[in-house]
Amino acid sequence: MSDPAQFEAFVLAYQDMVFSTATRLLGSDAEAQDVAQEAFVRAWNHFPNLSGSPTAGGWLKTVTRNLCLNHLQRHRARWKVFSDFTREDDEGGEREWEIPAPDTFQDTLLTADQRELIERALARLPDDQRIALALYHFEDMDYADIATHLGVSLGKVKTDIFRARETLRKKLQPTRDSVGV
Repeated sequence: MSDPAQFEAFVLAYQDMVFSTATRLLGSDAEAQDVAQEAFVRAWNHFPNLSGSPTAGGWLKTVTRNLCLNHLQRHRARWKVFSDFTREDDEGGEREWEIPAPDTFQDTLLTADQRELIERALARLPDDQRIALALYHFEDMDYADIATHLGVSLGKVKTDIFRARETLRKKLQPTRDSVGV
C-alpha cells in the first residue's frame, strides 16, 4: 500500500491542475469537485506506479479530461452539449463562476485582472462552445479528436470553436469608454 504522506504531497502538487481542467470542461465547481475526487481515487489506486514518475501529471490530466468527457456524455440531456445552435446568448441570466487560472506559462504572463476577465467570459459561453474551446486550447486536442470524444461532427467542432472565439473576442474587446475615447 502507498504511503499516505507521499500521496498527500502528490494531491497538493496536482490539485489545482485537476480542478482547473475539470471546471473548464464542466462549467460547474460542484461537478468539477466530484470529478477531481474521482481522478484522485484513480491516482491512489495507481499510486505505486505513479509516485516518482515524470509522467504522473500528464496521466492525471488525461484521466481528469476523460472523466469529464464521460460525465458530459452521461448528462447529455441536462447539459445539451450535443444540441443544435438554438441556444441564444442570455445576457440577463449570466452564471458567475470562479475558475482557477490554467497552469501554462503564457497564462502567468497575464495580469490577475486579465485572467479573471477571460475566465468569466469563458464561463459564460454556451456549454458546447466552452467545452470544444477548452479541449482545443487547454487540453491540446485536435479538431478530429474533439469530434470523436464528443460524438459530434468535425464541422460542429470547428463551428463551436469559431463561434466561441468570436464571442470571446467581442466580450474582451475594449470599449471606447474604457480606453478614454
